[in-house]
Amino acid sequence: MQNSFGEPQTILLLGGTSDIGLAIVRRLASPTLRTVVLACRDPDAAGDLVAELGSGLGSGLGSGGVDVRAVGFDASDSAAHATLIASVAADIGDLDVVIMAFGVLGEQSGYDADPASAAAAVTVNYTGAVSSGLAVAHQLRAQGHGNLVVLSSVAGERVRASNFVYGSSKAGLDGFAQGLGDSLEGSGASVLVVRPGFVHSSMTEGMKAAPFSTTPDKVADAVASGLGAGKRTVWAPGILRFVFMTLRHLPGAVFRKLPLG
Repeated sequence: MQNSFGEPQTILLLGGTSDIGLAIVRRLASPTLRTVVLACRDPDAAGDLVAELGSGLGSGLGSGGVDVRAVGFDASDSAAHATLIASVAADIGDLDVVIMAFGVLGEQSGYDADPASAAAAVTVNYTGAVSSGLAVAHQLRAQGHGNLVVLSSVAGERVRASNFVYGSSKAGLDGFAQGLGDSLEGSGASVLVVRPGFVHSSMTEGMKAAPFSTTPDKVADAVASGLGAGKRTVWAPGILRFVFMTLRHLPGAVFRKLPLG
């Protein structure tokens, strides 16, 4: 259970190799942290990451260090998500913070040429988030505490033609996460929706950066601040809230002419 300072003892990262997710884990680490679970597609291949993270988090955090482990998680296998969440909780105890950081970006041109790949991407980004999110909410509600951090995207605020498959999946995810948070009202648990802009990470490597681009560490700072303040939504960077407040209400004919990529 988190202490009076909101410092977690346990963290589950869904999307265990995510640059942003790992940055959040590192940012939330404190002397109270005892267990981190990285849920990823191939846990055997995450051995070096587990060792590296365990060594880094263990430094200065008590003689026992932090137990970092990897478990198998396939975002597209919705039928397995409830069992996975229950199993992790049975192994490590209450889940103080769960970070939902999995997803695929892809290119719109590829989706246009291969509709099946577009459906597969939406299955990961949205359907997988629904099944795993509901499973997490069930666990947090039973505990009576805990935070679910959902990595959404500004791409879902107003979907652009250049990446409308990805953007629409994030729009669905964002709406689901907001509703899930409302459903947990009064339970002691909460949902924090995180809306980053362009983040310099392995997912975006080689892509042209958008205005107000940021880094995984800065997103992690925004998450930590949002959790500490009990917020339901954070933007990274914060200025994007005002940018999209304007973009959201532009007439379609004007919006389509903007050089947004």
